[in-house]
Amino acid sequence: MTRRRWIADKWDEATATLKGAQAEHMIRVLRTLPGVEADVVAGGRVFHSVVARILDEGQDGTAEVRFNLVAEVEAEPGMPVTLVMSIFKFDHMEWAIEKATELGVASVAPVIARRTEKHLALAAMKRVERWRRIALEASQQSRRSDVPVIHDPAKLTDHVKATSHRKRLVLAEQERSTTLRGALAEVIAAAGAEMPELELAIGPEGGWAPEEEALLDAHGWQAVSLGPRILRAETAAIAALAVVASMLE
Repeated sequence: MTRRRWIADKWDEATATLKGAQAEHMIRVLRTLPGVEADVVAGGRVFHSVVARILDEGQDGTAEVRFNLVAEVEAEPGMPVTLVMSIFKFDHMEWAIEKATELGVASVAPVIARRTEKHLALAAMKRVERWRRIALEASQQSRRSDVPVIHDPAKLTDHVKATSHRKRLVLAEQERSTTLRGALAEVIAAAGAEMPELELAIGPEGGWAPEEEALLDAHGWQAVSLGPRILRAETAAIAALAVVASMLE
C-alpha cells in the first residue's frame, strides 16, 4: 500500500517533526497513532518513517507529530524551471500554481505586468502565503520530494532586468516561427549532458504590452509559441510546462 507523504517543518539526522496545520490534520482528521508509517520529506530527501510521538494540546494549543527516520527513499527531483507568471484572476492563478507544482516546477515568480488588473496587483502580496500553502499541499498530493519556491510578487521590469544564468523563454502571441518545443530542443542540444535551467514567462489576460515585448527582447528573453490558438493564461502555463516536462524528464 502506498504510504502517505508529509513535508517536515523541522528535522535532524534521525527525526522529523510536523507542526501546525499538517500535524492537526494527522491527529484530528486521520486519527494517527504512534507506529503509523509514512514517507517524510526532510531537507529535500524522502525517508520511510514511523510516527514516534504525538502532542496535541487542544484547539488552542500546539499540535506536533514526530517521526523516526528509518531509511531514505529514492525520489525524483523537480524540473529546473521557474514559471514567471503575470498575476491574473486569483482563483485561476491558484489552480495554475497547484497544477504547476504537480508538474514539477521548481519555483513560481508572480509578476505585475502592464495589463495586470490594478486591484489584483494591489492585493497580490496578501495572497502569497495562500499560494505557498497551495504549493505545499500539491507537493504532498503529487508525492514530490520538494516544495516549489513561491516568490514575492515583483514588477515585471525588475524581474526581466535581473541577472540570470538560466535560459529565458517567453510565450508571445505574435511569435509564429519558433515553437516552444523547437526552442527547447536547441537548448537541450546545447546543454549536452547537463540539465538546462529555464525561466518560462506567461503573460496576463490580454497579453504582453508592446513595450514589454521590446523589454523582454532587449534583455535576452527568446519569444516562443504554443501554436495558433489564443489560450487563457492558466491554460498556457500548464500546456507549456507539460511540453517542458515531456522533453526534460
